[in-house]
Amino acid sequence: MKIHIDGQLFEEADARISVFDHGLLYGDGVFEGIRFYNRRVFRLEEHMRRLYDSAGSILLKIPITVEEMTAAVLETCRANGLDDGYIRLLITRGPGPLGLNPYTCPKPSVIIIAGGLSIYPEEAYRTGLVLATCATRRPAHDTLSPQVKSLNYLNNVMAKVEAIQAGAEEGLLLNDRGMVAECTADNVFVVRDGIIRTPSFAAGALDGITRRAVFEIAASLGIAIREGDISRHDIYTADECFLTGTAAEVIAATKLDQRLIGGGKPGPVTGRIIHAFRELTRTTGTPF
Repeated sequence: MKIHIDGQLFEEADARISVFDHGLLYGDGVFEGIRFYNRRVFRLEEHMRRLYDSAGSILLKIPITVEEMTAAVLETCRANGLDDGYIRLLITRGPGPLGLNPYTCPKPSVIIIAGGLSIYPEEAYRTGLVLATCATRRPAHDTLSPQVKSLNYLNNVMAKVEAIQAGAEEGLLLNDRGMVAECTADNVFVVRDGIIRTPSFAAGALDGITRRAVFEIAASLGIAIREGDISRHDIYTADECFLTGTAAEVIAATKLDQRLIGGGKPGPVTGRIIHAFRELTRTTGTPF
């Protein structure tokens, strides 16, 4: 595997960053997870926009332009010789002296990893995921905007630990009002009476790239979709539930807190969304 670090490609064994990088010391940085299919990077422009928005929100000046970053991503994909895979793109604050002050770090670092990824077994896409509600809450807007994809992912990690300890595959995160925000790494949708519903950004949902694609797909299929508050009760009593994320793509959830959702099997609306999404990934993207 070849990894891009600050303009150079390194073999995996030689890819290193400083122990004084504030991304490591303090989680000070941002990232994007991006997919590529059939040697095309899916929704690359949207990921670039979100990356630079996240960086701007935390006063992190990315040292290269969007065009240069795009070229670096495509070069890294080519160098690894894969047709399909996952890209992890990180911008760290860069190395500096100990202490929280970000202004002591002279230059941020750019790291691009392109490799394989499978976060759920193929069987889960046929049967659906088991979810558990986590005690860990989604950070509120006055803590850190949910739209910033920060390198400090400890909140999500601890929620994932809770889910695994509860015997589930994914954890459901609530906001400070007790309403559904999202899962540890995915946006969440429910279907009731043929209408799709999903938490709004105000509830703590990330502006997911796959989430956006589902809105487009629903419109093309003539399926109504609405944003707003969703409670756990809404999921317990839904006809269907599915999750979306760059890594997970689109996957059904069939159980939450020991309650079966929709009889405990993926539903027809979810099936249509999955089929349309897979077709979209096969036929669109930035070629490399």
